[in-house]
Amino acid sequence: MPATQPTVLQRLDRAGPNLAAAAEPLGRAPPVLPRALERRRIQAYLALIVADLVALFGGFVTAGFLYLGPRGIEQAGLLSQLLVPVFLTIALYNGAYSMTALESARRGSWRAILALVLSAGAVVFIAFYTKSSTEFSRVLFTIGVILSALSLTWMRTQMRAFVRWRCGPRIVNELVIRDGGPAVALPGAHCLDAREAGLSPDLDDPAALNRIAQAIQTADRVIVSCRPERRLDWAMVLRSANVSGEVLDEAVAALGANGARLAGGQGWLRVSVGPLGLRARAAKRLFDIAVSAFGILVLMPLLLVVAAAILIEDGRPVFFVQRRVGRGNRFFDMIKFRSMTICSTDSHGLRSATREDERITRVGRFIRRTSIDELPQLFHVLMGRMSMVGPRPHALGSQAGDKLFWEVDGRYWQRHALKPGITGLAQVRGLRGATTHEADLQDRLDADLEYVRDWSLLRDVAIILQTLSVLRHHNAY
Repeated sequence: MPATQPTVLQRLDRAGPNLAAAAEPLGRAPPVLPRALERRRIQAYLALIVADLVALFGGFVTAGFLYLGPRGIEQAGLLSQLLVPVFLTIALYNGAYSMTALESARRGSWRAILALVLSAGAVVFIAFYTKSSTEFSRVLFTIGVILSALSLTWMRTQMRAFVRWRCGPRIVNELVIRDGGPAVALPGAHCLDAREAGLSPDLDDPAALNRIAQAIQTADRVIVSCRPERRLDWAMVLRSANVSGEVLDEAVAALGANGARLAGGQGWLRVSVGPLGLRARAAKRLFDIAVSAFGILVLMPLLLVVAAAILIEDGRPVFFVQRRVGRGNRFFDMIKFRSMTICSTDSHGLRSATREDERITRVGRFIRRTSIDELPQLFHVLMGRMSMVGPRPHALGSQAGDKLFWEVDGRYWQRHALKPGITGLAQVRGLRGATTHEADLQDRLDADLEYVRDWSLLRDVAIILQTLSVLRHHNAY
């Protein structure tokens, strides 16, 4: 008898995420690093900004009092207020608030002083052309700049203790994963043996990728030392993990390749960087909070009506919960309004909804056609699990043709470098509905990777506005 093709459930079972593996608690993997440092670095940046402002105001107020007595304090305060916005603008762009500034008080001080000198020059230039320089004392301004520079230097030195208190001796968490490669000795780095931790870069196993994601989620930089035949798999995993990743390659030191670095006497090949910098992620997160909070407030009556309609037609539960793959390949449980009968619920996403799907209820057909079933995900956005715009999260058992999504294209996992979104570039281009053919997924994947590569806040705004015009779509069923 001819061999039969394995079913989707059998393939998922071999891959790991189905049944027992997919039902594991999301935090099963033990934490590898002691604590995440990004939030603490942000606190340190904010503390440096406050300290610099205190130094500037203190320098000018002291100058005003020394030069003109009590009446000079008001004029000095006005001068410092003119200087501060220009100073902060320049300081934010010249690295006065950067990793380098946190690591070295001396280099941070020099960059802050440079920003002060440039901003003072800009203020003098503006005052000259607006003919307002005669209203202020030039001597007071000069003394104020000098005292502010001295005060900045002293304050930065004192803030070093605060930075160490918040971040520890190192402000970057480096994690070295040894997977059969040469021994690595990087001072201050955390080390992890892949075999002992049960980590394997198996691109056919979402559960294995989830375990890696849990292990490296607090790392700022991940360095992998592995056998040559495993480098490509680790590179693919790191590209999708929203982390700066490097793979050990002994030839890098001899070749002197671009995009590599030397550390600990060994060569490191850079294979990935996080797609968004700190400012970009902060802007995207603030945008998500504002839009999702506003949406929940405005749409709450509609959410309650839909919930009541589902209860009346088909009873509980109101929400459909399904394990999806989120940022960095980590699993999360996504909620939607339930649109199918309880007995037809597909927890693994093995079967995509079709146009005349008999599983869909009457209320469900309406809310799917108008995309109302996705609205509960606004709460995911508010809590930080999702974004308003990003690659749509897929169920583990989703197929294109007769293949699981990740079997179609090895780049599939790279779409998880950003948080999944309620809407995305693929959706506004009309790429939705059932993935009957492999090309259906390929088109969506190309759009998702384009979004990850070319993200901008203006593009997020444009995609949300375009989404309003495609809420009712012929492929929404």
